[in-house]
Amino acid sequence: MKRITILLVAVAALVGVVAFSAITSRHSTAQEAGPIFVSKIPPGYRDWKVVSVAHEEGDLNDIRAILGNDVAINAYRTGKIPFPEGAIIGRIAWSYVPSEENNKAFGRPQSFVAGAPTDFYLQFMVKDSKKYVATGGWGYSSFDKDGKSSPESAMKTCFPCHQAVKGRDFIFTRYTP
Repeated sequence: MKRITILLVAVAALVGVVAFSAITSRHSTAQEAGPIFVSKIPPGYRDWKVVSVAHEEGDLNDIRAILGNDVAINAYRTGKIPFPEGAIIGRIAWSYVPSEENNKAFGRPQSFVAGAPTDFYLQFMVKDSKKYVATGGWGYSSFDKDGKSSPESAMKTCFPCHQAVKGRDFIFTRYTP
């Protein structure tokens, strides 16, 4: 009888430990998921290296420079996918306007240059697999020309689009050496 009582107490204690572990594990995962947006412009981004340039039509209708910090550039150059922790990829976007000066030199209309900054002038993706669990390890941000961040609701639209390139660690831009 004593052995059965000891066995039952041991089993009950084990069940309690397992249940407690499951509850705390779920709680810590929810905390790790955190926000999906980045609230500050990374310092020194204007000194980063160029990954590529692009012209977007349609609703975006802009020209853009895609930049990477040293961690991102090294990953691009070595083909390292997924990108390592600390990689940051930035995008600066402008409207584009005809260059009358260049067109005169060329003798015909053919040249466009950067115009005014777009509404979403700066965008960044920051790789932090622990902080941004819910969005494939990337945090997203967008800032206007005055450095004001976009609302969190706007940032929630980023990850669904980037899922189309999940096989490239959610990065659209390919490196252009």
